[in-house]
Amino acid sequence: GITPLPFDHHDHEDHGASEGEAVDPHAWQNVSHARLYAKNIATALINKDPDHRALYLENLVRYDSDLERLDRDIRNAIAKIPPEKRKIVTSHDAFGYFEKAYGLKMIAPLGVGRESQPSAKDMARIIRQIRDEAIPAIFLETAIDPRLAEQLAAETGVKIGGTLYADTLSQKNGPAGTYIAMMETNIRTLTAALAP
Repeated sequence: GITPLPFDHHDHEDHGASEGEAVDPHAWQNVSHARLYAKNIATALINKDPDHRALYLENLVRYDSDLERLDRDIRNAIAKIPPEKRKIVTSHDAFGYFEKAYGLKMIAPLGVGRESQPSAKDMARIIRQIRDEAIPAIFLETAIDPRLAEQLAAETGVKIGGTLYADTLSQKNGPAGTYIAMMETNIRTLTAALAP
């Protein structure tokens, strides 16, 4: 039910994938998409188990309220970051939906699929971009080898702003044990590094 971003969304003006084009799978990084997913799941459960319709709807209303609050909290937190600091580098391109929804510019040396390694030319371009745009922080990701981000930080003198969760949750009792906790942890990490 969402409009997916193309694999290389930074090069597409309309930010919508055309038929047959590879798409960015990280749509949950936009909370409005998570709200739609929750509604879709509730609908599917009701269709399979109509006797418990009231319970599914009650749970959906409660969870949707939590997601609505989360979306508002993220927007409020981003608004406190000075516009010139709303740009970061992450290890791979997992935050395109977050970028589009919340207005934080993301630059990633790896593509959406984490398998590729940037060439020396790509690294030089990213280092130049970090310097030219005065990007204030580089962030690690939990599921990605930190060496690339650490190399960029060493080459540019830009600080490591912390670790973000893009593709995985933490253990249940960890800082990102649920979707909401993951998004809250990420926004705290971002604002701690970027907000005044």
